[in-house]
Amino acid sequence: MERGGFYAIVDPAHCGGRPPVDVAQQLLSGGAALLQLRMKTGSDREHVALARALRELTRAARVPFVMNDRADLALLVDADGLHLGQDDLSVADARRLLGARQLGVSTHDVQQATQAERDGADLIGFGPVFDTFTKERPDPTVGLATLAEVCRTVRVPVVAIGGL
Repeated sequence: MERGGFYAIVDPAHCGGRPPVDVAQQLLSGGAALLQLRMKTGSDREHVALARALRELTRAARVPFVMNDRADLALLVDADGLHLGQDDLSVADARRLLGARQLGVSTHDVQQATQAERDGADLIGFGPVFDTFTKERPDPTVGLATLAEVCRTVRVPVVAIGGL
């Protein structure tokens, strides 16, 4: 997970009408270093079906697969990791369920980033770096200078998120 590169996120609501599996395949063909499923709508069955399809693609491509928000589904589909938001499970609770799998946390200021690292996060998602239109109520844009500050402050890998 520390090899760097493009951290790709597939969200069916933002695939421009294309099948999410096709979008994921294009991202993997383009060199994505990691693929995350972010799916805020749909039934659990729809989540699991899509997650399993993406898991197959990532295994074939030898790229880690990460679920967003849902530790239970991450376990069901044998995801390599889980990415948590500020209102999701705590890192400690997720770690109890997922063991050594990668745990990432979305953060929006330096204090949240340092707290996520102290809590045991393996990766920090930081942003939104730029204005974003994929969330109903986005956090305030943080910009590149604050992203650089977070990168200097924490020791775990940082992924820029929001408006990219």
